Amino acid sequence: MAVRIGELLLKEKLITTEQLQQALNQQKANGGKLGYNLVKMGFVKDEQITALLSKQYGVPSINLTQFKIDPTIVKLVPTETARKYQIIPLSRSGSTLTIAMTDPTNVFAMDDIKFMTGYTVEPVVASEVAITDAVEKYYPSGKAGAAGAKGGKPGVTGSTLEMASKGLEELQATLGGDADDVEVLEELQEISAEALARQGEDAPVVRLVNVVLMSAIQKGASDIHIEPYEKELRVRYRIDGILYNIMAPPMKYRDAITSRIKIMSKLDIAEKRLPQDGRIKIRYNESGEPKEIDFRVSVLPTLFGEKIVLRLLDKDKLMLDMTKLGFESESLVKFEAAIARPWGMVLVTGPTGSGKTNTLYSSIAKINTPETNIMTAEDPVEFNLAGVNQVQVKESIGLNFAAALRSFLRQDPNIILVGEIRDFETAEIAVKAALTGHLVLSTLHTNDAPSTVNRLMNMGVEPFLVASSVHLICAQRLVRRVCSNCKEPSPMAPQALMQAGFNEEDANSVTPFKGAGCDTCNTTGYKGRVGLYEVMEVTEELRELILVGASGLELRRKAVDEGMLTLRASGLRKVKDGVTTVEEVVRETVK
Repeated sequence: MAVRIGELLLKEKLITTEQLQQALNQQKANGGKLGYNLVKMGFVKDEQITALLSKQYGVPSINLTQFKIDPTIVKLVPTETARKYQIIPLSRSGSTLTIAMTDPTNVFAMDDIKFMTGYTVEPVVASEVAITDAVEKYYPSGKAGAAGAKGGKPGVTGSTLEMASKGLEELQATLGGDADDVEVLEELQEISAEALARQGEDAPVVRLVNVVLMSAIQKGASDIHIEPYEKELRVRYRIDGILYNIMAPPMKYRDAITSRIKIMSKLDIAEKRLPQDGRIKIRYNESGEPKEIDFRVSVLPTLFGEKIVLRLLDKDKLMLDMTKLGFESESLVKFEAAIARPWGMVLVTGPTGSGKTNTLYSSIAKINTPETNIMTAEDPVEFNLAGVNQVQVKESIGLNFAAALRSFLRQDPNIILVGEIRDFETAEIAVKAALTGHLVLSTLHTNDAPSTVNRLMNMGVEPFLVASSVHLICAQRLVRRVCSNCKEPSPMAPQALMQAGFNEEDANSVTPFKGAGCDTCNTTGYKGRVGLYEVMEVTEELRELILVGASGLELRRKAVDEGMLTLRASGLRKVKDGVTTVEEVVRETVK
């Protein structure tokens, strides 16, 4: 094994001949394996060896420092065997036991474990350093055990904001076998007999996709990205707005994974040249209770295969209480007053993924009563709301936002929600609806609240129509919350706080907080997200400015003079309250 590792590292030009000789000398003097010595001497990184071994043996690689192993799984393999072969049992699924080892070709070790446990053994590869530390941690012996237990943290390499690459078996270990119990609901899936037969032959791919979906739910991800490149297949999760590398399945699974997801989401598996959109609905057990969750699927042809993005739509996590979204008290009063009006237009703006849909759904939930007729046109419909008539826009058959809006006006509506105003036709009908006794809620993609007015005018809507129809514009962003479990004061120089936007008095009195990093937040210091809101109420003075064609800058100045909190000011309030950090606010807003 030692010679092979040395040769492989030399071949990949990760080390020089001189470094290899030094490591061999160190090995002779102090013992241990060559890879271990190379890492300890700083010639090569732990993850480089793991990636190399994974490539060499064609099995997934994992990072043992990133997850906890169930003690009941650890007990399946005796201490002597684990120490003798330097292996760690990770998970059990049915009659298969997954083990992490440095040399997946060691058939003697696998035969021994198979004979002892009675399970079929499936190996994954991990580095010598990680396995040594894990053996000391999970099979402690006196002082070595204590040292090993503490040694888990320093074993983490690279940035704490990066989640190490994980293999299929590691993810399955964190799920406790639930992945095999995933049931795709027939409501959104009809699989042909031929497709089922083809997929049934490749059970590992079905299990792999189930594990990826279930792990994303467990980790609280909002999106799953499956990305094919020339020489690797990458799986990433977006957690609290940030993308993390999770695993790199072997390239041979690329087409099989794509086909499996297409079948689950009822897409054409033969069409590889055009983008496709679909939906998956699954049922699984959470703490013994059956639970359903939707995935919105988007497939896009790229240079080296089809990239798949799945958006998790968990209705249990939909926050419909407006007081908990992050509105400042004065902004919330203005917003609630605007949506309580019998007519007019309320616009929510911001980039994709800034929480606009959640804000609109919360607004509807607040004003949804048996006396009102609420109609929505969405692309796509993300959540089903009781008592609301929701229409799925389908451009391919001519049912766009404008066509849906025209039909709505013949359906005796009180409140109309338009998913997005994209063109003049939609904007014109929405404005006219707002002026003829309907409350219209919609979204636009603009940078801040004042610039929304100019955007509508650029679309072709007359200034007098904008001035008389729009009652309130709310711009928003999402920033990460400081983890409440490891929150600690993090004083900053007053000068730095003043540069961020605090006045001199606040800069000298405010103490920002940050997360130290713990297991709860995956050592990132952040857990969950909160909204920043810029709520611009269209007052008489602002209407006059809009009528004379004032610029976004002039509207902004006037709105601030009238008490509008900007996105940056909203963020600084949350820094002051210890909800988020200065870095997060600066990343998402401008002064």
